[in-house]
Amino acid sequence: MLLVPKDAVQPWSYESEDLSRIDFPSYVGQLVAYLFRSYGVSLSRISFKTRIEDLHFEVDVAVPCGLIINELVSNSLKYAFPEGRQGEIRVEFKKKPGDRIIMTVGDDGVGFPPGVSLLNTRTLGLRLVTSLAQQLGGHAELKSRSGTQVKIQFSLSAAEGR
Repeated sequence: MLLVPKDAVQPWSYESEDLSRIDFPSYVGQLVAYLFRSYGVSLSRISFKTRIEDLHFEVDVAVPCGLIINELVSNSLKYAFPEGRQGEIRVEFKKKPGDRIIMTVGDDGVGFPPGVSLLNTRTLGLRLVTSLAQQLGGHAELKSRSGTQVKIQFSLSAAEGR
């Protein structure tokens, strides 16, 4: 599990010698650090934790996953912790048998109002998340108990072959 230290929140600086395979744990850490800095959020108020296996994705997989993370973490930073509320944002990537990837992005904030789902949402951002999950050949689930959690499952081989 990676805890992003306070001094890690710095301007975007992702670099890779081989852009055909992205070191995803490093990419996610830098992306989220950039989002915290952009929104002016202190890690002493909202913590960020990751649990990402040593994954290296092709650009065709890394970009949609990065856009999903960007949208969901941005939503958490903007809406999940009103009035200075403290909390935690989590990003997890697990590789399962059969080349399945399970991506989970969640927080322990105020959650969505009852009745909101990824299928009936009117917000462009959540529709984008659903569309990007489909682009990966997967599907997304929204849970809103004790915060918000979006889980996306997809086949890595199918996503890379698209």
